[in-house]
Amino acid sequence: MHPIRIGGCALNQTPLDWDGNRDRIVAAINAARADAVSILCLPELCISGYGCEDAFFAPGVQRMAWRVLQEILPHTEGIAVALGLPVRFENGLYDAVAVAADGRLAGIACKQHLAGDGIHYEPRWFRPWPRGRRGRLRSGDCDLPIGDLRFEIGGVRLGFEICEDAWAADRPGAALAARGIDLILNPSASHFAFGKEEIRRRFVLEGSRAFAAGYVYANLVGNEAGRAVYDGSVLIAAGGAMIAAGRRFSFADRAGTAANLDLDALRPAQARLTTSASYSADDLVAVAFPPLLAEGHPVVRDGRDVWESGGNVKEEEFARAVSLGLYDYARKSRSRGYVVSASGGADSSAVACLAAIGVHLAAAELGPEAAAHRLGLPLLTGRGDSANEFRGLVAAALTCVYQSTANSGPVTRAAARELATGLGAVFHEFDVEPVVRDYERIVSTAIGRALSWDLDDIPLQNIQARARAPGVWLLANLTGALLVSTSNRSEAAVGYATMDGDTAGGIAPIAGIDKAYLRRWLVWLEKVGPVGVGPIPALATVNAQQPTAELRPAESGQTDEADLMPYDVLDAVERAAIRDRQSPVEVWRRLCLEFPQRGPGQLAMWVERFFTLWSRNQWKRERYAPSFHLDDENLDPKTWCRFPILSGGFVRELAELRAAAGG
Repeated sequence: MHPIRIGGCALNQTPLDWDGNRDRIVAAINAARADAVSILCLPELCISGYGCEDAFFAPGVQRMAWRVLQEILPHTEGIAVALGLPVRFENGLYDAVAVAADGRLAGIACKQHLAGDGIHYEPRWFRPWPRGRRGRLRSGDCDLPIGDLRFEIGGVRLGFEICEDAWAADRPGAALAARGIDLILNPSASHFAFGKEEIRRRFVLEGSRAFAAGYVYANLVGNEAGRAVYDGSVLIAAGGAMIAAGRRFSFADRAGTAANLDLDALRPAQARLTTSASYSADDLVAVAFPPLLAEGHPVVRDGRDVWESGGNVKEEEFARAVSLGLYDYARKSRSRGYVVSASGGADSSAVACLAAIGVHLAAAELGPEAAAHRLGLPLLTGRGDSANEFRGLVAAALTCVYQSTANSGPVTRAAARELATGLGAVFHEFDVEPVVRDYERIVSTAIGRALSWDLDDIPLQNIQARARAPGVWLLANLTGALLVSTSNRSEAAVGYATMDGDTAGGIAPIAGIDKAYLRRWLVWLEKVGPVGVGPIPALATVNAQQPTAELRPAESGQTDEADLMPYDVLDAVERAAIRDRQSPVEVWRRLCLEFPQRGPGQLAMWVERFFTLWSRNQWKRERYAPSFHLDDENLDPKTWCRFPILSGGFVRELAELRAAAGG
């Protein structure tokens, strides 16, 4: 038996936060050493931050990352640590990992496969390192091996798969296994998406089995740079079994996980994989380090959080990912809490709930005082009663404002008030009807005629939404809070939102999720709720309504679905047209199979409406506040779904649709 203790730590880093990133790394190293860990894996690019964007190009950023690495080195005494940073070598910039052991640098391993799809843009900044290439990094008094390397530390041979490397068909682990390896470390910056954790677990388990090695995966956690939310977790596997797994969606700065690994248990399988022809003396870096040995045996356990074993994983993931992203966005932007323009409808209610859930989860994990301090807030209630402390923190953090016009009804007013009260938020009512009337009078006088619903329907709706923005902006500015936009992805697809009105805000947390799912999630939230938080019964009035902008006179019976189309149809059209890139005729045929009860003529009309509105409203999507990436149906033009602002509007394609539908 040859047990060693290995570990990983999820870190909540921030791009270019040199001192903060360093201090969190040092704290993670100290905690791992105290837990008798010998080899520690930290996330990808943890020194600089993963989301530095074009700042990676700056020579000053590259030099500063190297300086911070030198500041961390003295803290690695008695432990081996994988530290991610950008490294320039022979005029190329590489996504690299520095191996530090016992206070000294041993060498640099570089990423071989770069993520360049969707939200990732790594090939813009970095070069992929060619497999099998090795070199020497010489600069000043530095002379280190760099490239496709193995390291021998205390008798343990280790190598790297850096994030995307493990997702590639020709992942480096196979070549490492053939060259004789005991342990693979995977420093990652893998953004959250629904169901993605299961894929990670599969490649960690399969890698440990196929490569007959221990495998440590360590991810970022939190909202690192604005749009991507990282769910964290550390996965440690050996021989196809999961030894340990860390928690996901932690609100703490770091979350470490460690386990004992018996190398002797892997030796028989390793003997079958290793080939003498694969060995090359120049790829193995021997590090002077005491022999590694740990007491105890590996204990195989799943390591999932309690909520991951239930039947509502997607609902839990949505609640935890978006609330964590929103909480981190507020604290890292140095905002003091949130302001939500609460209409009493589904979207603003979801946003308010997510803000409150984030505050609750942060307080439960960190303590109410620490959670309040991170948002620059006072704690309004005394100590001793956790329920009151949570409500006091929500009251300090969240303000909801219902802004009425002549077309606002008692149901939405009551729904907004009941929810704010149920959450413990501060609630205000603003009457903006005089502001609306003033704008109408000013414009009517200028154009020489009165405005009417017959002639001016859309402008009269829009001015109500825009009249609501200045008041909530003023309130947010007065308190230093973050104004949160309430638009969802279905609205973004067809431009069913008023620019400088309901799109106003510094962050759009639900712009990555469709309205049909959001309504189902709110029903779950009313009746079940996240583990550790529970249901929010005050949503009952919200969920009983049909979604409506409530901008036309009450007698018009305005609803969102009457203005657009049923939300389940809208979301099906969006998926087919945008995610699957189908033409209008193809989308229509698909819908005829999916919604036969709607009739081909009606479906053709809705498909045409979607494509027409989609092409006209790209400019709106370009102007949305930053949103969170949640799945491959994202419409964010800055990170996922690019489309021209000006286009031909699918004229020929829609003519083909009308002909096919017999129109």
